[in-house]
Amino acid sequence: MSWSSGKDSTMALDVIRRDEEIDVVALLVIMNAAVDRVAMHAVRRALVETQADRLGLSLNVIEIPSPCTNEVYELRMSEAIDSALADGIELFVFGDLFLEDVRSYREEKLAGTGISPLFPLWGQPTNTLAQSMIDSGVKAVVTCVDPSHISASFAGRFFDANLLADLPASVDPCGERGEFHTFVFDGPGFSSPIDIEVGEVVERDGFAFCDLRPRFG
Repeated sequence: MSWSSGKDSTMALDVIRRDEEIDVVALLVIMNAAVDRVAMHAVRRALVETQADRLGLSLNVIEIPSPCTNEVYELRMSEAIDSALADGIELFVFGDLFLEDVRSYREEKLAGTGISPLFPLWGQPTNTLAQSMIDSGVKAVVTCVDPSHISASFAGRFFDANLLADLPASVDPCGERGEFHTFVFDGPGFSSPIDIEVGEVVERDGFAFCDLRPRFG
């Protein structure tokens, strides 16, 4: 399962796990090695490790430098594909929703490798999908915002009905065009919620990031 730590990945995982013919064995996450956080979502490694534990899955991490060229990214992904093939993996699941260029890129890179891509959420209307995520029990916090699309004040907010109501009409309800990214701390398949602390919001490299920390004890 290609894993971003966010709501789309969580919903796609829930859908694919209902297929009794498919056995999901691991989460594959891309980590910014310079800061030890999920790329773009800016989620700490410890939180992603806890997600995997709550979901009963192993975690496979691809570390990339920052900044990262496309050549380096594709090399790391090629290594991950080779490793997956060696482990008998036949399918990669993605949480993409409607961006044709993203889907085509994934299909192109997996063509001929022996691993096929799956897109269980593809083509679903994102306004109804966003509400379905909330109705299914997905609990998430907005960790990254692109201020060129929505106010930085959305960073740190919970992904709920109030947030959907406050989004500008021009913004996709699932943030599929990169308007915002999330971290899921509870939802379908989680054995128990992850206890988190919502920290400060900082603006860096043209984005607003909300720091989340695991709460222990």
